[in-house]
Amino acid sequence: MTEKECEHHHDEDEKMRKRIGAVVLGFLAVVLFVVFLVWAILHPHGPRFVLQDATIYAFNVSQPNYLTSILQVTLSSRNPNDKIGIFYDRLDIYASYRNQQVTLATLLPVTYQGHLDVTVWSPFLYGTTVPVAPYFSPALSQDLTAGMVLLNIKIDGWVRWKVGTWVSGRYRLHVNCPAYITLAGHFSGDGPAVKYQLVQRCAVDV
Repeated sequence: MTEKECEHHHDEDEKMRKRIGAVVLGFLAVVLFVVFLVWAILHPHGPRFVLQDATIYAFNVSQPNYLTSILQVTLSSRNPNDKIGIFYDRLDIYASYRNQQVTLATLLPVTYQGHLDVTVWSPFLYGTTVPVAPYFSPALSQDLTAGMVLLNIKIDGWVRWKVGTWVSGRYRLHVNCPAYITLAGHFSGDGPAVKYQLVQRCAVDV
């Protein structure tokens, strides 16, 4: 094979590689466009969480600045999408008071939620002798005197969307459920469990 023929053969190979590359890129562009189009048309909405009730078993401060709290909460989550499913890959739920976490995080089970489905969880939340800020005790005393304590039931986790057989990447999920608990002033230690029906809509950020 002459030098001229080798150069011609090399040029043909180069053109073939470029054509294959263009076809592959074109195919990927079409796939991405179709996925984006489906995503835009379906426009997924985030799940809707409702704090149904809370049962307080213990909620008291001991010196120096330790809080013990035991409670059980019932939450429901509804998938508002009629064509999109939701995977809950990992959900950690805990209680906070005045922006301080006061219970350990409880891991909720991995869940798939179909179109328009509702899921209900009823986890226990425990915090035993949790160290709190120095201002915590007088603030709690003031709230107990007023007869109202605001707890925030929070969820941090990850969700994925499912459209047909396609599953999206993971998205961060933050849920904040305010729980207005009308505790009497004498309720500062362990005592009989008190259940509160709340049915409080939660703030959801995906």
